[in-house]
Amino acid sequence: NGTDFYVAGFDAGWEIDIFGGIRRAVEAADADIDANTADLADVMVSLAAEIGQNYLEARTYQARLDVAEANIEAQEATYDLIRSRYRAGLSDELAVQQARYNLENTRSQLPTLRTGLAAAKNRLAVLTGQAPGAVHDLLAERRPIPVPPVEVAVGVPAETLRRRPDIRRAERELAAQTARVGAAVADLYPRFRLIGSIGLESFESGDFFLSSSRYWSIGPSVAWNVFDAGAIRNNIAAQTAVEEQFRLAYESAVLNALEEVENALTAYAEEQLRRERLLEAVDAARKAV
Repeated sequence: NGTDFYVAGFDAGWEIDIFGGIRRAVEAADADIDANTADLADVMVSLAAEIGQNYLEARTYQARLDVAEANIEAQEATYDLIRSRYRAGLSDELAVQQARYNLENTRSQLPTLRTGLAAAKNRLAVLTGQAPGAVHDLLAERRPIPVPPVEVAVGVPAETLRRRPDIRRAERELAAQTARVGAAVADLYPRFRLIGSIGLESFESGDFFLSSSRYWSIGPSVAWNVFDAGAIRNNIAAQTAVEEQFRLAYESAVLNALEEVENALTAYAEEQLRRERLLEAVDAARKAV
C-alpha cells in the first residue's frame, strides 16, 4: 500500500565572508555598473556634441546662402551694366563674358548650399528622435551663427580629465577587474557557511499544522577546494593578466585624453586669432567695395 507524506519548508544559508571573496565580487559588480553609467554619459555627450555641430552647420549654410544671394544680386547688376556698356560700344565682349561667368559660377553654388542645409536639418531631426524634415519649419527663419565665448573655463586639468566619460569608464573597468583578482585569490581559502532549514512534515494531512509536525536544523558547513589549488592559481594569473590589460587601457585613455584636450585648446585659441584676421579682411573688403 502507498503511504502519503506531506512536507513543506525552506532552506537558507549564510556565508561568513572571512577572506573577502564576496565583498570583492560585489565591488566588481558595482564597478561594472559605474562603467556602464559612464558609457551612457559618453553617448549623451556625443549626442549633445553632434546636435550642436549640426545646428552650427545649419546656421552656417544659411549664412552662406545669404552671402551667395547677395553676391548674385550684385553680380546681376554688374552684368547688366557691362552688357549695356558693350551695346553702347564702351566695352568689349570679353568683359561681358567674364561678368556672366562670375554670375553663373555663383548661381551654381546655390544647389550645393541648399543640399547641405537640408542634410543638416534632417540630421538634427534624426538626432532628436524625429523623422527627417520635422525641424525644417522650426529652422526656416535664418538666424546668425552662434559665437562661442572667447575664454573657456578649463579648471584643474586633473578634474577636467575625470569629467570625461571615457576616462571614468576605463577607471571603473580597471577597478572591477582588480576586484575580480581579489575574488579569485579568495578561492584559495576555505569558505565557512551557516546553513539551516525549517518546515512542516507529517503522514496525515490533518496533523500537518500541529506543533509536533515542525522540524528545524542549523549547523556549520566548510568547503575548501584543496585539490583545485593549481586551477585556482592559474585563474588568479589569468585575472591578473586581464587586470594588466585594463591598466594599460586606462593609461592609454588618459594619454589620449590629454592629447585631445591639449589639441582642442590649442586649436580653439588659434581659431580665435584666425577669426580676428578674417574680420579685419572683411572690413577691408567692404571698404574696397
